[in-house]
Amino acid sequence: MDIKLFFLGLCALFCIFRPLSAQSTCKLKAKFNLGGYKDVEKKTVVVGGMFPVHKRVASNKGNTSSVPLSSGCVGFNFRTFRWAQTMLFAIKEINARDDLLPKTDLGYVIYDSCFTISKAVEGTLTYLTGQDEAVPNYRCGDGAPLAALVGAGGSDLSIATARILGLYHFPQVSYCSTCSALKSKFQFPTFLRTIPNDEHQSTAMAKMVLHFGWTWVGSIAADDDYGKYGIKDFKDQVEQAGVCISFSETLPKVHSPEAIQRIVQTVIDSTAKIIVVFSSDVDLSPLISELLRNNVTNRTWIASEAWITSALISRPPGVSSILAGTLGFGVKRADIPGLQHHLLNLDPYADLLTEEFWETLFNCTLDYSKAMRMAKQRATYVNGTLSRTVTGLPDGLCTGQESVAQLNNTYSDISQLRITYSVYKAVYAVANALHNLEHCEPGKGPFVGKTCADINNFEPWQLMYYVKNVRFKMPNTGEEIFFNDGDVDGFYDIINWQVNNNGEISYVTVGNYNGSAAPENRMTIMNDSIVWNNDMLEPPRSVCSENCQPGTRKGIRQGEPVCCFDCIPCADGEISNTTDARECILCTGDFWSNAAHDACVPKLIEFLAFGEPLGITLIAISAFGALVTIAVGVLFIMHIGTPLVKANDTLLSFSLLFSLVVTFLCSIVFLGEPQHWSCMTSQVALALGFALCLSSIIGKAAVLMLRAQVLKAARARARAAAKAAKAAARAAAEAAANDGSPDVIVTNTLHNDTSAPPIPEVDRLTRAHQRAIAAVATLIQAIACTVWLIVLPPQPVKNTSGQNIKIILECDQGSVVFICCIFAYDILLALLAFIFAFIARKLEDYVSEAKCLTFSMLVFFIVWISFVPAYLSTRGKFMVAVQIFAILASSFGLLTCIFLPKCYILLIKPDRNKEELMKPRPKPKDGTSTGTSASLATTATEATIATTAIDD
Repeated sequence: MDIKLFFLGLCALFCIFRPLSAQSTCKLKAKFNLGGYKDVEKKTVVVGGMFPVHKRVASNKGNTSSVPLSSGCVGFNFRTFRWAQTMLFAIKEINARDDLLPKTDLGYVIYDSCFTISKAVEGTLTYLTGQDEAVPNYRCGDGAPLAALVGAGGSDLSIATARILGLYHFPQVSYCSTCSALKSKFQFPTFLRTIPNDEHQSTAMAKMVLHFGWTWVGSIAADDDYGKYGIKDFKDQVEQAGVCISFSETLPKVHSPEAIQRIVQTVIDSTAKIIVVFSSDVDLSPLISELLRNNVTNRTWIASEAWITSALISRPPGVSSILAGTLGFGVKRADIPGLQHHLLNLDPYADLLTEEFWETLFNCTLDYSKAMRMAKQRATYVNGTLSRTVTGLPDGLCTGQESVAQLNNTYSDISQLRITYSVYKAVYAVANALHNLEHCEPGKGPFVGKTCADINNFEPWQLMYYVKNVRFKMPNTGEEIFFNDGDVDGFYDIINWQVNNNGEISYVTVGNYNGSAAPENRMTIMNDSIVWNNDMLEPPRSVCSENCQPGTRKGIRQGEPVCCFDCIPCADGEISNTTDARECILCTGDFWSNAAHDACVPKLIEFLAFGEPLGITLIAISAFGALVTIAVGVLFIMHIGTPLVKANDTLLSFSLLFSLVVTFLCSIVFLGEPQHWSCMTSQVALALGFALCLSSIIGKAAVLMLRAQVLKAARARARAAAKAAKAAARAAAEAAANDGSPDVIVTNTLHNDTSAPPIPEVDRLTRAHQRAIAAVATLIQAIACTVWLIVLPPQPVKNTSGQNIKIILECDQGSVVFICCIFAYDILLALLAFIFAFIARKLEDYVSEAKCLTFSMLVFFIVWISFVPAYLSTRGKFMVAVQIFAILASSFGLLTCIFLPKCYILLIKPDRNKEELMKPRPKPKDGTSTGTSASLATTATEATIATTAIDD
């Protein structure tokens, strides 16, 4: 007991002599100019509060030639003044309750932070000191213990105060500091809040942007921790989901018209129709005014909780034209019974802060002398005397009886008690923590030795334990309040700004966001209840580039965000079947892209069908050629015993006609869908048909060539005999002249025909030889074709590379080497036939067989030489058509050139079908012709030399 008395006396001496010692050893550097409320007399516990009642500090001139003074505050804020009054109301309500702190009377110290960090720090130091003069690191006075600080307003203010309060483990419960940085218990160990962390709000904003499909948004943030952290979290989430930020601007904390105008111009120039704003109403207000002046409409604004229900933003005249349709997130709303009565029944003379509120609200002054001065300044003098208006009560003097309820003011509007309700919860959180501290049972306490703290003398860290672990239900609403690592659940109402019948903005709840629910159930939005900008019912589109429709893909623009792209059509054979496809998908196998490039469809199957017009035409031509050939054969059969038919070797003629029928008909096999049998038959039949045809022609041409050579040799011998006869006659004449016998007459009779002596009756090549040549030549081709069919037979295939959109059904020839050899053999036969016929071309008869064969081979070569480039330049079924045309043209050429002259004689000129006219008639030098024949059974032209000598 004596020791306790000793320490009490020592403390008393310290308090008595401290001012004297301070004067001698300490010097007060500054005295803070703080406004607010204070009631600490005879109170058990004092609760601190800090509210940004003013918008900013008054500018000072920066004069260093005089004693610096703490700046005052300007720009009265009715909304935040209501928050301060809510704390007063809550403390008054708690003091009146019997179930909460029944034996404890709460006092309060409330300071105005002026929405400025310096003022918040001043208030914090003053509160901790316990007197109007701040002494850092000291608690002066022996008044009631300090419980906790409710405040200090914006996030940057709370960060500043939380760093100081954390040093002393002093509890701080914030009502509107949402910055995610404040969740760090390492930096802010004693900070708690009754408003959700901005991480929830940033996520909710990101989900809203994605919900409506907006990919091109602008962002504006206040130049403080609240704006920077909030917008950063938002941008990180939306950019990860593919949304692009058109622009990102920062609102200045210090009024700067140039910066505001630059931001407005950025908004005007941007094509983004959605703008997300993380800012307080105070910082945003200058931008809204500038937007009104520039009439910036057709934008949808996404608001943070700090200004979504702020009358400072929604009440200015004309603001509905630019902000109607705004969507935002508001914290929980609640009604607080009795609060409105408290707000409307203030005593304007109670304190300086309420007096300023009254004067600002009613635009008057409560100071009579000040009112008189103002009246005199406004008064007009009449004849040098004051007007009558000054003689009574001066204009502008408040009576103190004005009715706050009659004014439709932000202060008295309790329809949207959201942050106000958060203040209310913060005060109750401190009160319930104190209640739990007070009612701690000795021996069951949470501290060392299971001790309890004394409500009349406790340490801040002891109260911090109870605040951190408090759990209670709010009166009237029944909402359960508790802190999870200093934070509360992230629940928001989604609010839409709609214009009512009076042309004013009304706040309509159109959904909610619950951060503690399952991810898929967190956001609920009633899309049909939203009224967008310009009263549209459909959500606005905000994209840098319109969605790429199926059939196109995104093409990134160099140097621009990924949301700005070009829609590039998919190439042929590629598709995209989704919106905003990044790559086109290649159609594989038997599929190809449709015209819209949004689906792979089966490729068109192409082959030269029997039933299509071209196929019918080719069939008709082929059949006509075959019928004509058969008709020629019938004609030859009818005249089989005539000299003309006999002279042309009947069997070779019929084999030639048969081969032409084969070539005509094999062209039909090329038509239709390729099958194994048709692929094998078509080329083999063509090769064998032409081999038989050309070998038959070789047999005919070989005989004619030999005849021509024999006739040529006979003519040479005849010319030699004629020269010898002339020489003998000349010698006889000279001899007679020398003998002097003028009576001798020499007569030399020589036929003009210079042909050879009699030619043998039989050709060196018999008909058997001719037939053997044809048979052997055809047999060689048949053997080659057989080997081809056995080793590498042709087979039907699907050609998918020839044409992109079609599958060409064609025959794969199996081996290029084989087919080249086979048709090269036909070309060899054609060359031999042409050479033989060309050599015999001058052999003359009425039929001109050699010339006919020569022309037929020329036609054959012309057709197939023309076929090559035509065949190579076509694709698909037209390749088959070109091949068939070549087959038919060459067949008709052979048929016409070889058999037309014979048919002409048989049908038109039967009188020439005589054996004597079938004999050869070599062309004489004078150009006259005497006799023709096609056989070697001819008689030579006789050369007679008659020499008659007539003697006397």
